[in-house]
Amino acid sequence: MLIFNIFNILYSFIISIITLITLLISIAYFTLAERKIIASVQRRLGPNVVGFWGLLQPLADGLKLVIKEIIVPRFSNKLLFFFSPFLTLILSFCGWVIIPHSLDSYIIDLNLSLLYTLVISALGVYGILLAGWSSNSKYALLGGLRSVSQMISYEVSIGLIIIPILLLSNSLNLIDIVFIQAQSVWYIFPLFPLAIIFFISILAETNRSPFDLPEAEAELVAGYNVEYSSIIFAMFFLGEYGNILLMSSLFVIFFLGGWDFMGFNSEFIFSLKIILIVFLFVFVRAN
Repeated sequence: MLIFNIFNILYSFIISIITLITLLISIAYFTLAERKIIASVQRRLGPNVVGFWGLLQPLADGLKLVIKEIIVPRFSNKLLFFFSPFLTLILSFCGWVIIPHSLDSYIIDLNLSLLYTLVISALGVYGILLAGWSSNSKYALLGGLRSVSQMISYEVSIGLIIIPILLLSNSLNLIDIVFIQAQSVWYIFPLFPLAIIFFISILAETNRSPFDLPEAEAELVAGYNVEYSSIIFAMFFLGEYGNILLMSSLFVIFFLGGWDFMGFNSEFIFSLKIILIVFLFVFVRAN
C-alpha cells in the first residue's frame, strides 16, 4: 500500500510538471498565434523576423521582459505589490489541476471539481484588486476596481449557466460531465443559447475585447497593472493568457464533449477543440 501511494504521488508530480511546461509553451505560442491571426485579418505580416516565420518571437519577448529593470513605486505596499502577480499566476495554474485532458490523463480527480473551478475563478479577483490597491496610484486603483467589478458580474452569469449542465449530468465531476456527453449528446446542441452566453461571459471574465474596458488605455493608461514592469508584469500577462486557455478548456468540457469525438478519446482531440475556442477569442478581438 505504501509503495502504491508513493507511485501515485510520483505520477501526479510528473503529470503536474508536464502540464506546467506544456501550459507555459502553449501560452508563449498562443501570443504568437494571436499576433499572426490579427495581422492576417488586418492584412499585415505580423512577427516574421526572429526565427523562421517568427517562431522564436515569444522567446525573444520573454527574454526582453526578464532583463528589464523592475521599478517599484516609492509609496507602494512592497509586500502586496510583489505578492499580487504571484497570486494571479499561481491561481491561473491551480485551475489546471482538475482539468481532464483525456479519460486517463489528469492530475487530480475531484468529485467537486466543478465547484473547485468556480472557487479558483473567484479567488483570481484578489490578485487584481491587491495589485491596484498596493500600487498606491489612482489610475491603478480605478483600473483594479473596474476589473474586479466586471469579473464578479460575469461570474454570476457563469454560475447560472453551469446549473443546467449540473442538472443534465447530475454530477459536479468534470470527467463525469464529459462521459455523459459521450454517451448521449454534446450539450452545445440542447443548450446552444447558453453556450453563446457562456462564451460571451468568459470573454468578459478574461477582460478580452470587446470587454477590455478595465484596461482603459485612453484614460487609465493600462489599468491595474500600470505600475508593473519586467518579470512581475509578465506574471500578470501569463496569468491572463493562462486563464483564457483555462476558460476555453472549460467551454470544451461543458459543451463540446471534452476529449470525445465520435467514440474516439484522445488528448489530441481535446487540444484541437481548445484551439478552436481560442481562435474564436482572437477572431473576436481582430474584428
